Amino acid sequence: SDWRACALSSPSANGMAKGGKKHRGGEASQADAASEGKPTAGEQSAESTGKKGKYRKDKPWDVEGIDHWKPVTIDKEDVKGNLLLEESSFATLFPQYREQYLKQVWPDVKRLLAEHEIKAELNLVEGSMTVRTSRKTWDPYIIIKARDMIKLLARSVPLPQAQKILEDDTHCDILKIGGMVRSKERFVKRRQRLVGPNGSTLKAIELLTNCFMLVQGQTVSIMGTIKGIKQVRRIVQDCFNNIHPIYHIKELMIRRELEKDPELKNENWDRFLPHFKKRNVQRKKVVIRKKKTKDVFPPQQTPRKEDIMMETGEYFLDEQERQARKRAAKFEEMKVKTAEKRRERAKAFEPPADAKAKKKKARQEEGQESAQEMAQRLKDRAAVASKPKKQKTAQDLLL
Repeated sequence: SDWRACALSSPSANGMAKGGKKHRGGEASQADAASEGKPTAGEQSAESTGKKGKYRKDKPWDVEGIDHWKPVTIDKEDVKGNLLLEESSFATLFPQYREQYLKQVWPDVKRLLAEHEIKAELNLVEGSMTVRTSRKTWDPYIIIKARDMIKLLARSVPLPQAQKILEDDTHCDILKIGGMVRSKERFVKRRQRLVGPNGSTLKAIELLTNCFMLVQGQTVSIMGTIKGIKQVRRIVQDCFNNIHPIYHIKELMIRRELEKDPELKNENWDRFLPHFKKRNVQRKKVVIRKKKTKDVFPPQQTPRKEDIMMETGEYFLDEQERQARKRAAKFEEMKVKTAEKRRERAKAFEPPADAKAKKKKARQEEGQESAQEMAQRLKDRAAVASKPKKQKTAQDLLL
């Protein structure tokens, strides 16, 4: 009886009883809230304190129909004051064969970049082009566009095409294709395969991807949209992995037709696209067989070392005499080689042959030949003059 009284009078028991009442009351209140259609306390706490709902807030500017991928345009009027604090610059080298063209178009390049307050320099001594920002530059990304433009100019892209990279919706990529194939002959063949006869394959790829494409040396320059650049890059890489571009051209043509059908917009197109299997065609190797000549007598037996030594007389000498003879032969070879090397070194100190003397000798030879020709011509004339002339008759004169 004592321990029962202690348990009832303890504060923990009172708390449990009170807590139990509160819990039952809480369940009743939540049931009432659920019947009325209001969010319960548990749902409100989950929304406010859950992992997903902790930082979730209303965004009044994020409305339906807004294009999140639309490029942000910036104008000179939108910027007030100096936007850039430091100067940024990019430089690129160009090959020597582009020097003449760049000298001609450089005033136009400077004029185009001056519209965006970008300074451009052409260094013909180093063979480099440099672009840098100024205090008045108002577009922070235009320096990247200017860098891409001088890279395209260095890779033989003409200026009317390269200046389009300054637009916001135009991008570029320069693919290095030199290391994709080891064999130089194979590299040249596959690069020509990418261009096609009279540039027809290149033109088809440009029309289907809406990109500009230029194959120059060991690089491929691409200009266009991001989607088109990805497609062209895949075609180029597959071409150098021995997959013909015509397969990709067929696939792109089918995709273009499927895009026109609105019913197939949300469907999988794999059943419509062609699947080309790689076939390993085994070619017959041409075996060149040498014709065997049937001799009457068998071939002569190869001599032994002893036979050769007997012929030279070494067989009958002592070991010391043989070694002495070998040293003497080796010394003679060294003397011959040393004399040859001395003659080669002495050639560097010989004065060059006089060019005038060579010309004089050539003229003399020409003169001799012309004199011979002249003598032959005079002989021919004398032979013609010695022939008797045919007398004309009266009938010939009347005619």
